[in-house]
Amino acid sequence: MPVFHLTDDLIFPPPDFAESDGLLAVGGDLRVERLLLAYSMGIFPWYSDDYPILWWSPDPRLVLFPNELKISRSLKQTIKRGIFAITMNQAFEQVIHGCARKRRNNEDGTWITDEMKSAYIELHAAGYAHSVEAWLNNELAGGLYGIALGRAFFGESMFSLRDNASKVAFVHLVENLMQDGFQLIDCQVTTHHLMSFGAREIPRVEFLKLLKTALT
Repeated sequence: MPVFHLTDDLIFPPPDFAESDGLLAVGGDLRVERLLLAYSMGIFPWYSDDYPILWWSPDPRLVLFPNELKISRSLKQTIKRGIFAITMNQAFEQVIHGCARKRRNNEDGTWITDEMKSAYIELHAAGYAHSVEAWLNNELAGGLYGIALGRAFFGESMFSLRDNASKVAFVHLVENLMQDGFQLIDCQVTTHHLMSFGAREIPRVEFLKLLKTALT
């Protein structure tokens, strides 16, 4: 399959045109309208400073269904002890900066570029991007952020400065999404960490069907 080059027009090729590694298109921009269109089609941006904007739609897709959440015994004990104070949407910019610093320091995976940070901060201001924060002694110990559309949540990144901080924040997020009737959490790329919470791979065609239902 060819990799499509995006223009200023607000359009994406169908996700099933993606390469075997999930790469679908190159270029375009990160304006709010384009990002919302991308997520609604099962497409997301993922790139580093050395590359143009790259758009992906992997097959298979890692998804966590909220009612399938798994919490280890040790994590349950940590949550029960109430070590961390959890908030939502109280420190979005701090969370995304924390995630970006983690990725740069570890040199693990695609960096959250300055362009990406600005775009998702704008998405947060528009009411689509959300953060969960874990606090220890009134200091940010970890957190995560993602996009909510309809009854689907698209997880973007998480970070921890203290053991288990992002895990506790993640459990809080999933439990709140379940209470609010969310149908799925898109984890995008497969990791053992997320699979330990109960996330599993499903074919992209199945993911897109579930996404369509979650957005209606």
